[in-house]
Amino acid sequence: MRGISAKSLAEVLSAVDAATDTAGDLGPELFEVVATLDREPALRRVLTDPSTESEAKAGLASSVFGAQISADALTVLQSAVRGRWASGRDLTDGLETAGVTALVAAADAAGELDAVETELFEIGRLVRSDSELRQTVSDRGIAPAAKAGLLSNLLAGKVSSTTLALASQAAAARTGSFEKALAAFGETAAARRSRLLAEVRVAYELSEDEKTRLAAALGKKYGRDVHLNIVVDPSVIGGITASVAGEVVDGSMSTRLEVARRRLAG
Repeated sequence: MRGISAKSLAEVLSAVDAATDTAGDLGPELFEVVATLDREPALRRVLTDPSTESEAKAGLASSVFGAQISADALTVLQSAVRGRWASGRDLTDGLETAGVTALVAAADAAGELDAVETELFEIGRLVRSDSELRQTVSDRGIAPAAKAGLLSNLLAGKVSSTTLALASQAAAARTGSFEKALAAFGETAAARRSRLLAEVRVAYELSEDEKTRLAAALGKKYGRDVHLNIVVDPSVIGGITASVAGEVVDGSMSTRLEVARRRLAG
């Protein structure tokens, strides 16, 4: 987001930081508000109308949602509607970002943030490996509730409640494909600790010491802490291939052998 919407988003995220929620309920509540506003464009237009007084919009938000959501969620929503947005879609996108941020903050407070980052990555891999599942969770013609139910059946008991909530919201496919949304949520989680995400492909499972040393080496290279998402890929043969911030660091034996083959071929 840019311009006036970016300023309003910053204020909304400040309201999230000030919330007293510690159980992780704020994020799902905000997602429900987003779903309602997506279904009700007339209401969304009123709540983003620059000619309407901000307190009138805050009062309307309270009238419509006050009995359905917590005090914390209402405070965040009122902060949002008091702001100025370049479009109605920016309001709902901002509230979705607030919901993701609230879930990430709750996971961080519970000491679960590392697990959430890894689980989001593994869900992305699962979806990419199954074309039918991939098509289903990104299909905007399928009701978000139905897709959330499918993910719950697949993932319940295997990932944290925070991860499941984020994956279910990604399946709403509001801003693109499921995978795009999931990756964006993972980046929000990493940004909580000012970290970068690294997808690391190795020929064998690394020991904890090897993971620590690799994370330290990548952190030194990029000047920031790095969270490793590791994929065991026998085709790597030896060494590693790491993708960080759009840059590929390729130290695999397979790549070196291919370079040597090309040189010999002239």
